Amino acid sequence: MPATDLDLLIQAAQQAGEIATKFTGPEAKRWDKPDGSGPVTEADLAVNSMLEDMLPKARPDYGWLSEESEDNADRLSKDRVFIIDPIDGTRSFAAGSTTWAHSLAVAEKGVVTAAVIYLPQRDLIYTAAKGQGAQCNDAPISPSMLTDLTSAEVLAARPVLDSHHWQDGSAPDFKRSHRPSLAYRMARVADGGFDAMLTLRPSWEWDIAAGDLILREAGGHISDRAGLPLRFNNPRPQLNGVVAANVELHRALIAALATPGP
Repeated sequence: MPATDLDLLIQAAQQAGEIATKFTGPEAKRWDKPDGSGPVTEADLAVNSMLEDMLPKARPDYGWLSEESEDNADRLSKDRVFIIDPIDGTRSFAAGSTTWAHSLAVAEKGVVTAAVIYLPQRDLIYTAAKGQGAQCNDAPISPSMLTDLTSAEVLAARPVLDSHHWQDGSAPDFKRSHRPSLAYRMARVADGGFDAMLTLRPSWEWDIAAGDLILREAGGHISDRAGLPLRFNNPRPQLNGVVAANVELHRALIAALATPGP
């Protein structure tokens, strides 16, 4: 049995990659989940089945939360919980792109303590354990130190630019880019490839739990859209958006955003 939670997550992510890459994305069977919850493929379910078998066997006292598993309130009574997205960026996977990721995390009493984001088709594995820094392919990573918001390269979907999200009625003049996997967006801020990322809509915990720790351990700052710390294993596992950057740029983004309504 792996000695640490991080060792376990790394082993699980590598096995997930072996399974997912056996499928050809555009040829994998795909269907839409109920209630407009987005697409799922047979690869998502195959990876989830493996992880749901492997991880709880290794840590039987941990709870379980996964995008592709029926939620169970038993996890709320557990001090530690696995928070899993078998394939983050399913649309990207199904389109044959390489920008999808496996996102695996352990949270203890609401705080993520071990995390892996793995992009098998890009040979990138981002890892972090609480108090031990963050790495990509075993090399330490750190975020950009840019502090001028108007010069920043920001990962965000186009709706983020809508005027009602911003204090003065228009988005700051930053350079916007996009990646379909939210986990990958967070990893690219952690490694300094982009200066910031934000998503302003309600965000599922499984999309962001691993990225939360990797960003913090890399030296970045991360919060919800109101500037509040992210806490995990909530009864409804959804958070109020995500804003991530270095400390100064994060402060500038939060100051520029309009106060969200109730």
